[in-house]
Amino acid sequence: MYEGALKIKLTNTNKSFIIILVKFMERQILHVDVNNAFLSWLAVNMLEKGSNIDIRTIPSIIGGDEEARKGIVLAKSMKAKECGIVTGEPIYQAKRKCPGLQIYRSDFKVFKKYSDELYNMLLEYTDKIERFSIDECFMDMTEYLIKDTLLNKAKEINKRVKSELGFTVNIGVAHNKLLAKMASDFTKPDRIHTLYNEEIPTKMWTLPISELFMIGRKTVPKLHNMGIKTIGDLAHTDRNLLIKKFGKQGNTMWEYSNGIDNSEVNYQYERPKCIGNEITLPEDICNISKLEEILLALAEQVSYRLRKSNLLANSVSVHLKTKEFINTSHQGKLELTTSNTKTIYKKAKQLLNEMYKAGTFIRLIGLRVDNLVETDEVQLSLFDNENKAKNEKLNSVIDELKDKYGYNSVTLAGKMNVGDYIKFKE
Repeated sequence: MYEGALKIKLTNTNKSFIIILVKFMERQILHVDVNNAFLSWLAVNMLEKGSNIDIRTIPSIIGGDEEARKGIVLAKSMKAKECGIVTGEPIYQAKRKCPGLQIYRSDFKVFKKYSDELYNMLLEYTDKIERFSIDECFMDMTEYLIKDTLLNKAKEINKRVKSELGFTVNIGVAHNKLLAKMASDFTKPDRIHTLYNEEIPTKMWTLPISELFMIGRKTVPKLHNMGIKTIGDLAHTDRNLLIKKFGKQGNTMWEYSNGIDNSEVNYQYERPKCIGNEITLPEDICNISKLEEILLALAEQVSYRLRKSNLLANSVSVHLKTKEFINTSHQGKLELTTSNTKTIYKKAKQLLNEMYKAGTFIRLIGLRVDNLVETDEVQLSLFDNENKAKNEKLNSVIDELKDKYGYNSVTLAGKMNVGDYIKFKE
């Protein structure tokens, strides 16, 4: 797994650190799509304001202004769908199908509020989020999984959205944006689907050609006339023939049908309110030394994100979940605002030792930093930390290597569960 090891010795210090070089990792992409967003968000907003009716459970629609001749169905509940109501049909026609239909107006302020709440939650997992529309996001998790799996993160996000925000999402799990988007459109609602390369023949090629992302309605009959009915048919069609018939679009269609997509997650930086990460362990752990190693990995990732965002943290919190699903957390204030890995890890380790009860089996551990401020908002004293320059030099070297070769190309030895490698010295 590892290609080699590099030992860096800092000047004017006797401390040395081991850095492990690891191989390139496949991209880890999630596509998060809110189920029936407009109606769900309005329902949650009404419930929060004291309504005793959840409009998702009755025949209801979100509709345009019927008096202004814009009276069409924009969103519908499952009960309305059971009455035969479809999105886009006139409201008067929907009312004929369902006389007791409840109609609610769109409220963009409400929609934006819950869209932003979802986005801010996702920012706790990665800085690289593309808001594809008001109700869906792509997340690049490649650099933020540590020892967890992409599927576990998807399950965690799905549960948190439901319990903390009150609505549900579908999540697609894949190694590129196209496949993640396709996966999230599989069976709904409140589902998680994977679509890895080896699953394309069974999960994607059997679908009608109209289901392929970016295939327009006008293109479908043209493909049908060529005998292309499924995505698999398109994938096995000669690429040059498609290019001759459709130009550049033909090449894109062929690539998409074969699951090929190299597009990046196009994200815009937004200052997070907090930065954190947590990991569901592959097996329950009751060894505090092992928990400390994992905590070091979390501290490294969180502090790296702080430095990339030019932010400093004022407090640290550690979260544990036992095998009995009992949650505990402990928060502590840092002596100085910082983005330094060693300082954050030291505080987190202190919190862990204060809250952990010997013999308790842990299934999840998390670390979060809060009360963030911009680097230029803080004026430090010359005497704040005599080791500040040394620590910053180490962090700078590691960050430069991560930026050049990818986050997972370098890592502190304590992360790797390799006992022979030294860790931070107290």
